[in-house]
Amino acid sequence: MRGWWQEIAGLVFPADCSGCGAARRVLCEECREELSARSARRAWPDPVPAGLPPVYAAAWYADAVRSVLLAHKERGALALAEALGGALADAVYRAGTGGAGRGARGLGGPLLLVPVPSARRAVARRGHDPVRRLAMAAAGVLRRSGAEVRVAPVLRQRRAVADQVGLDGRARRANVAGALAVPTGAARLWAGGAAVVLVDDLMTTGASLAEAARAVGEVGGRVVGAAVVAVPPREAGRGSPGRAGRPGRPSARPW
Repeated sequence: MRGWWQEIAGLVFPADCSGCGAARRVLCEECREELSARSARRAWPDPVPAGLPPVYAAAWYADAVRSVLLAHKERGALALAEALGGALADAVYRAGTGGAGRGARGLGGPLLLVPVPSARRAVARRGHDPVRRLAMAAAGVLRRSGAEVRVAPVLRQRRAVADQVGLDGRARRANVAGALAVPTGAARLWAGGAAVVLVDDLMTTGASLAEAARAVGEVGGRVVGAAVVAVPPREAGRGSPGRAGRPGRPSARPW
């Protein structure tokens, strides 16, 4: 109910741009371009956790992109899902095609988007599940381009985990190890050969995505990659993100 009222309020009373504060625009054209002007790129945390599938990210988690993601996730700016989902769709496409660009070749078969779940108490506090909403938006974009894509929210938290904020990579991996599971009945979703792309809004250490890949693989799911809207910029060895705030092409790993 809370999410429904937030969505209606956003239509009737347009807020200032969530990225830069421009008056009476949910998302101005410049901030929208920052999300969608360039193609998603391959991303690596440092260190790379065991079992992490290839990850593709649309933007740096900084400046306007960070503000827009937080507004959608924490402040219930649900109208931003369309733009964020569009950025995520490009990352999904690249994850599903092994890095091939749009138009290079099709997805080659059905694709299942499996969102990394938020804790139940976080969903209750926010009034919505942000990653699931973004996965639905991305799937809609890809279906309109002719791809066979479905969202399969099959991951479940089988034990409580601590808030990941402030934890380093080792602590995050320990925090989420064994925390996710997929009901055995969900295996029918990929029994016909559908590939799985994991989706999340943000990757920091990669611990949650690695755990999600383990849980899906444990019941026979074929995880071909993961897609996120953004990753934090890293000062060491990174390329210039450029005007659009996108990952550049550094001499070593982008992240």
